[in-house]
Amino acid sequence: MSRFSRLTRSSNPVMNESVLAKSRAEHLVGSEDLMTVQGAINKTFILFGIMMLTAGYNFFAQNTILTIGGAIAGLIVVFIAVFKKEKSNILAPIYAALEGLFVGGISAMFAAGLSGIILQAVSLTMMVFFMMLFIYKSGIIPVTNKLRTGIVMATGSIFLVYMLSWILGMFGINMPFLHEGGTIGIVISLVIIGVAALNLLLDFDMFEKGEEYGAPSYMEWFAGMALLITLVWIYIEILRLLAILSSSD
Repeated sequence: MSRFSRLTRSSNPVMNESVLAKSRAEHLVGSEDLMTVQGAINKTFILFGIMMLTAGYNFFAQNTILTIGGAIAGLIVVFIAVFKKEKSNILAPIYAALEGLFVGGISAMFAAGLSGIILQAVSLTMMVFFMMLFIYKSGIIPVTNKLRTGIVMATGSIFLVYMLSWILGMFGINMPFLHEGGTIGIVISLVIIGVAALNLLLDFDMFEKGEEYGAPSYMEWFAGMALLITLVWIYIEILRLLAILSSSD
């Protein structure tokens, strides 16, 4: 079995191995710049910097329209990037700027009621990141097709729950236990953070697979965007958990 055929057996909501195989197959030209791990890391830093700039702006502006608009528009850009991966060098920075508006606005909301929560959330997010990087590099949890499928299914289920919660919220109905206080609410938040953290393993794996299978260079932007999405998710979930724990005191 060829290595390209092996790639198509698994998937990831934002960036999967079959995407890399397909993108490479569409660019089998000797002069084509290829994706590298270092290139993807560099692009990730650029995207992170863009996000921090807009996050800082809306943290102080606290513009609700920018916060909500950034979240919705950012999600739209992600969906476009999934189908227009070759435009990732444009779409990924746009996503980072939009997501920054959301992150800055939501951070300001939490910081207004809980002093020091932002520093705690950032520190814990970085701890999770480096812990998962160590786990990935050491091979403690190998990224297999079964693991990848399980993480994707769990992530998809959480996404559907969030969408249902958002729809019900429009009618004034709150889903029980989701980000509420009490033992059950805390356990649910921890489970969601755990699933989000496992997504980092997929992101790290895709950085290496992109170079290994010779994906085109624009996939560096796509990979960086995928990692940024996961980090923002973890950060927001940690913020919510810290808020729950604070309210339980």
